[in-house]
Amino acid sequence: MDLKTQAIRIQDLLGLKLPPIAISFQSAAPAGVQHVESSGPSGCSYWKLAAEGNTFYTEAGDHLNCTIGAYTHNVDLSPEKAKELESMVGEMVKLGYLRTEEVPQIPRREGTFEVAVYAPLADAQSDPDVVIVRGDARQTMLLAEATKAADVECDVLTMGRPTCAMIPAAMKSEHGVTSFGCIGNRVYTGLGNDEQYFTIPGRKVAAVVDQLETTVRANQQLETFHRERAAAVGSSHN
Repeated sequence: MDLKTQAIRIQDLLGLKLPPIAISFQSAAPAGVQHVESSGPSGCSYWKLAAEGNTFYTEAGDHLNCTIGAYTHNVDLSPEKAKELESMVGEMVKLGYLRTEEVPQIPRREGTFEVAVYAPLADAQSDPDVVIVRGDARQTMLLAEATKAADVECDVLTMGRPTCAMIPAAMKSEHGVTSFGCIGNRVYTGLGNDEQYFTIPGRKVAAVVDQLETTVRANQQLETFHRERAAAVGSSHN
């Protein structure tokens, strides 16, 4: 199953408002892919740009506006930017947003950052490292169930801040990762209060998509069963 077919099936089966996006980390810019027009306020802002139908790549310098995201993506930081990161983390700890002991546990991508290529999954020109799906709780529930049924493990705990850490988490573990998002991500991407993310390791996407139709159909049938039972039990109490 090619990437375009995978993308169409995911979006159609789940009824997603926005298409799944593909991210791949490469050693050099691929031929025919344009550099992003301007650096965004955060790494996750590029997810929104890709979901709007754009294919592009970023370089390390395009990730320096958000030092937290630069850290999770393993972008080399200048002494000035490293100090900015330290100050930002310190402020988060001061606010009670993070605990000091949590900081070393934040997932971080391995390997030198050269370029990251972003695209709607349907338009991806190479196999992605991760595929990010943005949806509501029911849609991510279905995707998580399909992932588990496809013998792809899902991380037990749903991730929160920082949202971008779900990328290295999925890459390292090769597990499906659910994230509630974080306040920065919600600002930069316009993520709705009823939306969250599910990240699939790139090598596992085909297996998950193969299972997804069965999972969706099973849930439809079970929903009918449970609604009929709820109605029957409710009427018996009247």
